[in-house]
Amino acid sequence: MKTPKRLQPLIEDGLIDEVISQLMSGKEATVFMVRCGSEIRCAKVYKDAGKRSFKQAVQYREGRKVRNSRQARAMAKGSKYGREEQESLWHNAEVDALYKLAQANVRVPKPYGCIDGVLLMELITDADGDVAPRLNDVKLTQEEALAHHTQIIRDVVRMLCTGLVHGDLSEFNVLVDQDGPVIIDLPQAVDAVANNHAEWMLERDINNMRDFYGQFAPELLTTQYAKEIWEIYESGKLTPETELTGHFDEPTESADVDAVLSEIQEAFKEEQERLARMQSTDED
Repeated sequence: MKTPKRLQPLIEDGLIDEVISQLMSGKEATVFMVRCGSEIRCAKVYKDAGKRSFKQAVQYREGRKVRNSRQARAMAKGSKYGREEQESLWHNAEVDALYKLAQANVRVPKPYGCIDGVLLMELITDADGDVAPRLNDVKLTQEEALAHHTQIIRDVVRMLCTGLVHGDLSEFNVLVDQDGPVIIDLPQAVDAVANNHAEWMLERDINNMRDFYGQFAPELLTTQYAKEIWEIYESGKLTPETELTGHFDEPTESADVDAVLSEIQEAFKEEQERLARMQSTDED
């Protein structure tokens, strides 16, 4: 096919020898099949921020580290330099996550680097050597669904043990090769410690997987892996080998509403006193 403009520099630099075809176009990127020497790989071309339809990106960026204070100030101001740095941070987040997760034995595509907003990575194929289908295009037996679900939960645990939560995991972000599910699309991966939304993102990821595989294995629909995993993680006892049950006992004690209201009122009173002191100082 005709070489897309964004891939032309990689052709000129010898990183890509040929663009074979477009594989898909999603909310954040367009993916092409390319030839690099004797290998067939993927080239993921990220869309510009103004053309991406990915929502709530600010929630995903929370807790991400920047190189220095100048970069942080520029991104906060939204200057041209700041926007460029923010885009670079978004692209590099996926590359960093792929390298980190591959080391942790999570089934993800092997990365080969990110150049000018283009991520080169392994092409995932099926048993016949064709491009692996997305999970949402696959029909499974009950036995396959149970086995694949066990594998994906184990990979989610491995991710969390490295400090990452996918944040957008669904049947549209999983490929299926001859050995089972492969997790893809990680630019929005969040820091489990530094991001305040990590817990509910993890719960949503796991419940998305539960609901999909539950179509083929209904017994999965009553499991509570998300709550079980997060509770063990918060206790500091989660490891890749942790035995999970899928059961979780919800707390039975009722909330002390009066005590909560009392704390709110006390905090409000202290804040009013602080503001009054500041006003008095300004008048003096």
